[in-house]
Amino acid sequence: MPPAILWLRQDLRTTDHPALLAAIAEGPVIPLYILDDESPETRAIGGAQRWWLHHSLAALDASLRKRGSRLVLRRGAVAEIVESVAAEAGSTRVHATRCYEPWWRHCEEAIDARLELRLHDGNYLAPPESITNAQGARYRVFTPWYRALLERMPPALPHAAPDHIPPPRAWPASDNLADWGLTPTSPDWSSGFGEWHPGEKGAWRALRDWLPVAGDYKARRDYPSLTATSRLSPHLHFGEISPRSIWHALGERDDAGAETYRSELGWREHGINLLDQMPDYGDRNGRPTFDEFGWRSSPEADRDFTAWTRGRTGYPIVDAGMRELWNRGWMHNRVRMVTASFLVKHLLIDWRRGERWFWDTLLDADLASNAMNWQYVAGTGVDAPVFSRIMSPLLQSERFAMGDYVRTYVPELAHLSDAEIVAAHGQDVRVPEYPPPLVGHEAARARALAAWEALRG
Repeated sequence: MPPAILWLRQDLRTTDHPALLAAIAEGPVIPLYILDDESPETRAIGGAQRWWLHHSLAALDASLRKRGSRLVLRRGAVAEIVESVAAEAGSTRVHATRCYEPWWRHCEEAIDARLELRLHDGNYLAPPESITNAQGARYRVFTPWYRALLERMPPALPHAAPDHIPPPRAWPASDNLADWGLTPTSPDWSSGFGEWHPGEKGAWRALRDWLPVAGDYKARRDYPSLTATSRLSPHLHFGEISPRSIWHALGERDDAGAETYRSELGWREHGINLLDQMPDYGDRNGRPTFDEFGWRSSPEADRDFTAWTRGRTGYPIVDAGMRELWNRGWMHNRVRMVTASFLVKHLLIDWRRGERWFWDTLLDADLASNAMNWQYVAGTGVDAPVFSRIMSPLLQSERFAMGDYVRTYVPELAHLSDAEIVAAHGQDVRVPEYPPPLVGHEAARARALAAWEALRG
């Protein structure tokens, strides 16, 4: 048999990999990863994720070599590269894990027109198009969608990793990973990423470390000073672990923590459900009425946006979150909501600018989740609260005891008490090197509500 090509994308693992197992069942396999900055156009992989990708690919190659295989790396437009490698190896079949981002869909169509492409499910608990109501219609609201998903749970048991992957008689040429320049050098802004361990082993380690405290997840997950979250999101995005592996690792636990975490897995799946129905959801308002909304667009707004990206807004919890993002490539979920709400409603800046910043700086940046979450906070999404629901950074900081979190990432305020940090939101604390607030909370709220009323009127 001529070798089959295993086209890898966001499935950088060997465990629970249906596409890999299907390729092995047919004979020799050529695992192929293509760095394609052309097909996604403006959605090329962001800077932070390139760091993760470098280490994830290195880990996958090591795992493949233990099984008698290796990773072939190429750079360029996917369809042309796949066709070229197939010609070199005499291949006619390509196996891949199904993806739903619009550029991947276009690439799949282009490959299928040239070769025999076999797509396999494997990165989600259920194919998004399979979750429908009694009339066969798709859901756009999370709660009924999640109920329908639960009716199909638990998912099938995950597959074990193969012991051996049959190699081809001759290997196609491969790029050198180091030559791709995925990791930053001058300057090296990734020094704070050292606590992360990309790759399949790192994913399973993170899961193993989190499971003993999973029972406290519901009660503690909203407190950024506590280590209650699983931090599996980058591993899930790159497909270093499958969601059904996590689901089954929780077993039959019915405590509040496990149930809440399952619903978070469901929320991630709901994002891909929305993207599958609306491929432009990362660029288009889910509620078309917001196409006429009065977002600020001026040099002053640009200066405010820059201050937000740098954690210089004068609101301690917002600044702590934005600095955590820059230093670690990640941000606590509760703080993500606060920082996003602040940009959209306090600063009245289009949610799409914030979404693009997260796309470039988050290690776990995922088009479906990123777009869904930003549109949810902004009130523009198909399943979002009304715009007039405005989060108060002061109340969020107080309710979720964010003092230690602020002191960690905003050292200028490290000498302040919890009460003083809470009170500093929207007030000029006159601390050297810490900026005054860009706008007062009440003034920002009034401006946002006025823009909302103008849209409605």
